[in-house]
Formats: sequence, structure tokens, C-alpha cells
Amino acid sequence: MKLIAWIPCLLLGFLVFMICYAFTQGAGGLAGRAGAAAACAAYVAAGAATLGLYELWNRLWDRITGVHWADDLSLKRCLPDIGKGFLTGIVYFAIVVGIIALCGCYRITDVKFDLLPQLKALTLFFTVAVCEEILFRGILFKLIDRQFNTVAAYIVSALVFGFVHISNPGATWWAALAIAVEAGIMLSAAYKYSGNLWMPIGIHWAWNYTQGNILGFRVSGGNAGESLFIPEISGPDIVTGGAFGAEASIVAFAIGALISVLFILASIRRSPRHPLS
Repeated sequence: MKLIAWIPCLLLGFLVFMICYAFTQGAGGLAGRAGAAAACAAYVAAGAATLGLYELWNRLWDRITGVHWADDLSLKRCLPDIGKGFLTGIVYFAIVVGIIALCGCYRITDVKFDLLPQLKALTLFFTVAVCEEILFRGILFKLIDRQFNTVAAYIVSALVFGFVHISNPGATWWAALAIAVEAGIMLSAAYKYSGNLWMPIGIHWAWNYTQGNILGFRVSGGNAGESLFIPEISGPDIVTGGAFGAEASIVAFAIGALISVLFILASIRRSPRHPLS
């Protein structure tokens, strides 16, 4: 694509879907005044509408540029890949917190289950995953990958993804770097491997929900609300992640980096012409 078309595609894409992101959160918040059930419905509807808009966005740029865009939202791959991604996200954080517990820094003190708050968190993190994966993988990573190369796409999209978290509560430069590697690179590698957004959406969705509303950590510094397990978290920040949450733990960083490498290697095996092969 010529740069004269590529630049507005990137900038407009970010603007349009940042507005969508703000709208989904605002719609859920307003609906939440009527109760958790209304908030759940609003989050699901807003997430689905954002996915629909992204599909129209791709078709629009098909016509304008004459360049075929990847079929990021193939309905055939929706359930299989979002399921694999969701399972990956659950297993990832279960292992992370299991290791933190073995270090003596995490202990469950109580269990509490309240259905509606759990459903509200589940639907909220669905919309978060949809919006952030469209922004950082569907637009930023894909555009750089197609226009320049895959290495540049990994580096730039990961650094931007990490940097936007630096303003979160409890964030440090280490936390931003950890997010860049364990999430930015891993989710891009999952996108490259699967060839669609469903798998990274599934990973991102389960990642946030599991750590916040199942295991009781803060999610990127934010309070995720009620959790199934009420934990006692103590010990050095480098192990627990401190005020930012388990994402800033050296454990999450190491395991996320390992999963990233596995996805990249799987992408190379799947495609002999892969740019990193």
C-alpha cells in the first residue's frame, strides 16, 4: 500500500476504534446504573457492534486500496480459536499464580461467588479484549507487518502496547516492559499464528478475567471488582507484581516470554515463507 493511503488508514483506524472503546465502556457504565444484568447486555452488545464495525472497516479499505485484508473475523474459526485462546489465558495465569503461591507469596483465605458481578466482569473483559485486540493487533500490528516487516510489527506494537499502560495505577517502567513482552509480543504472535483475531481475543479475555475476578489480583493496576478467591498477597513486588498486579511479576514475564517464543516457532513451522524463518 502506498504511504499516502497507509498513514490515514493507521491514524483513522486508531481514532475510530479508540472512540468505539470509549463508547463500549461508557455504555456499560450507564447501563450498570440499572443493574448488573443491564451492564452485561450493554457490554456484549457494544463488543459485538465493535466487531461488526471492524469487519466493515476491512471491507472499506479493500475497496479503497484494492489490497485484500486478512480475514480476521472468520466465523468458521470463531469458536475453535476463541476457545483455544481462552483456555491458554486461563492456564497461563493459573501457572503464574501457582508459582507465586509456591514462593509463599499467595494464599487463598476465603471463597466467595456472586453470579451477577462475575458475569459483569466477564462481559466487561470481553469488550476490553475485543477493542484492544482490534487496535493493537488488527490495526497497528497488521498494518506495520504488511507495509514493512514482521519484526518491526512485533517491536513497535509491543512497545506501544506497553507504553499505554504506563499511566495506569501502580505502573512502573518495569510493568510497562513486562506488558510489552508478555502481552504485546505474545498476543501478536498468537495473531500471527492463528491468522485471525479470535485467538488473541480469547487469551486477552481470559487473562484479565482470571487474574482479576478468579484469583483476586489487580488488573493492570485497576480494581477488577469481586473475585472468586479472596487472597492474601505478600512478598517482594518483583514476585507478586505489587500494586500493578501479577502482570508485573517476573514469573508472568518469564512465562509470557516463553509462550511468545512457542507461538512464533509454531508460526514459522506453519508457514515456510514466514518472515522470521
